[in-house]
Amino acid sequence: MRAPPALVRLLAAAGGWGRPPRRCLGAMARYGTEQRGRPNSPDYRLYFKNTDGKYISPFHDIPLFAGSKEDKEIPAKRSKTTGTEILFNMIVEVPRWTNAKMEIATEEPLNPIKQDIKKGKLRYVANIFPHKGYIWNYGALPQTWEDPNHTDNITGCCGDNDPIDVCEIGSKIRSSGEIVQVKVLGVLALVDEGETDWKIIAISADDPEAQKIHDIDDVKKHKPGYLEATVDWFRLYKVPDGKPENQFAFNGEFKDKDFAVEIIKSTHEHWKALLHKKAEGGTIKCTNVLVNGSPFCCSEEDARMIVQSAPMHVNGDSVSPEVDSWHFFPK
Repeated sequence: MRAPPALVRLLAAAGGWGRPPRRCLGAMARYGTEQRGRPNSPDYRLYFKNTDGKYISPFHDIPLFAGSKEDKEIPAKRSKTTGTEILFNMIVEVPRWTNAKMEIATEEPLNPIKQDIKKGKLRYVANIFPHKGYIWNYGALPQTWEDPNHTDNITGCCGDNDPIDVCEIGSKIRSSGEIVQVKVLGVLALVDEGETDWKIIAISADDPEAQKIHDIDDVKKHKPGYLEATVDWFRLYKVPDGKPENQFAFNGEFKDKDFAVEIIKSTHEHWKALLHKKAEGGTIKCTNVLVNGSPFCCSEEDARMIVQSAPMHVNGDSVSPEVDSWHFFPK
């Protein structure tokens, strides 16, 4: 299958198209995590390390392209291919069927994963019949940023100030902090409380069905009902908290791989501007260890001190039984 034109242009801009892929370790073999604080509490954090044992930022130091060198290039100059499929790194924040809204802490140095807090309480997504928690492995693409000062010419709304979100639809349940190499299939344009919040649809490259799912139409063919369930989930997930239903651009229609890659390309460019002080990041923390030329680059020792300043890891608190409650809404 031929790579979509947008992906060819993105890789050409990165200097990576046409070069032989570098042999590399699996994604999880290249990265590790370290827990700090108490799970199921506000002080819990999950920090990241590379194979050299250096603490890194998952937001800024993990390359967008899978298989690229962990050096100081922006963007990564080499990409891993499976045939003509280009793989992206995905940071798993929330494993499928779980409820805790874990997310990259964009406003903290080194951007560990933490549980979101709203109105002083840990945030859990509701179970909306017939689903339990998140219905995919949910996470983000590193080295991307939805700029809140940029008005999207498609949705007419500004970005949500986060890395771009990913719904991984493979058969495995992943772990929070896992780095998964994924094939991008398409994208859904959610408008969440007036902000553009793109949702990339992807599948892990090692999934048994990955060899026959290459674009959004293949999802409709091989996983019937999954995309419709995805729209319903995003439409309703905030209703149990007393908020209105979310809206979508394109009337909730999924766009294809080529369209999705253009969106990724745009958010990657916004991220590069952020890391080089060419865009106003507000409270976003851009502390990194590996980004060449970034004024926010810190030393290994500084990174180590950031992690060691967090509370030591201890056993977790119990989760309220209310998290397992079900909610019913008419179609």
